[in-house]
Amino acid sequence: MPNSSSISQFLLLALADTRQLQLLHFWLLLGIYLAALLGNGLISTAVACHHRLHTPMYFFLLNLALLDLGCISTTLPKAMANALWDTRHISYAGCVAQVFLFVFLISAEYCILTIMSYDRYVAICKPLHYGTLMDSRACATMAAAAWGTGLLYSLLHTASTFSLPLRHGNAVDQFFCEMAQILKLSCSQYFLREFGILLVSICLAFGCFTFIVLSYVQIFRSVLRMPSEQGWHKAFSTCCPHLAVVFLFLSTGFFAYLKPFSISSPSLDLMVGLLYSVVPPTLNPVIYSMRNKEIKHALSKVLQHAISLLQ
Repeated sequence: MPNSSSISQFLLLALADTRQLQLLHFWLLLGIYLAALLGNGLISTAVACHHRLHTPMYFFLLNLALLDLGCISTTLPKAMANALWDTRHISYAGCVAQVFLFVFLISAEYCILTIMSYDRYVAICKPLHYGTLMDSRACATMAAAAWGTGLLYSLLHTASTFSLPLRHGNAVDQFFCEMAQILKLSCSQYFLREFGILLVSICLAFGCFTFIVLSYVQIFRSVLRMPSEQGWHKAFSTCCPHLAVVFLFLSTGFFAYLKPFSISSPSLDLMVGLLYSVVPPTLNPVIYSMRNKEIKHALSKVLQHAISLLQ
């Protein structure tokens, strides 16, 4: 029975069998990666440089963009390199780093999305107390708590996962080192050691989900009591992008980890992995900038400044 420490490398799932399809996948992934870098980079630059966006809502949006940048940079570069050089290998240390960083960034992003729902709740339901409840110190503390929670959660999961004996070889049925696929390589009796952490994870995830739902129930109740359509429009314009991002994040993640085992297959797992690890970081900047006039104005200023520097 090989221990994880005796394995020097893992074999990732190949994106394609033929050389032509591998190169096609490389260019597609490169386009997606550059689009995600551009979108999240522009959002981060606009929020950091535009003084009108130095508010709690955009501060948390900046954190979300940075987490999305880190998340997609953890998985896609190695997948692109493997497709380009026709290889499946990833070192043991590289696999551990991928699992740690991906779990860390995904967990912190879920916490940030939960905090953003609280921010919208306070802004709409308790506007007179918004300046007190969401001052700069409170925002920094909540953001630090989100990043710290993700870090602690990832440390526990990564240490627990890679301490298990790997009885079923080193072939990972995913295009990156996904924790669920690493756990499939371990012995069933040792997997019970991970069950406690997984149970706590499910409880925490359900708690955050419940908090988001209750926050928006209160938000919609307050919005429906507003007398003017202008108030409705302003409230929905700030809440709808966040709701869309939360739905995209949760629907892809829940389908990846809660789909029935009867429909599981390497090709479906690959598609689902791409869906929840690549699509949200790429689409989040688009969702937040589509109906937000302040973001559009700040982005236009950033682009004008960049063009003036190039001329």
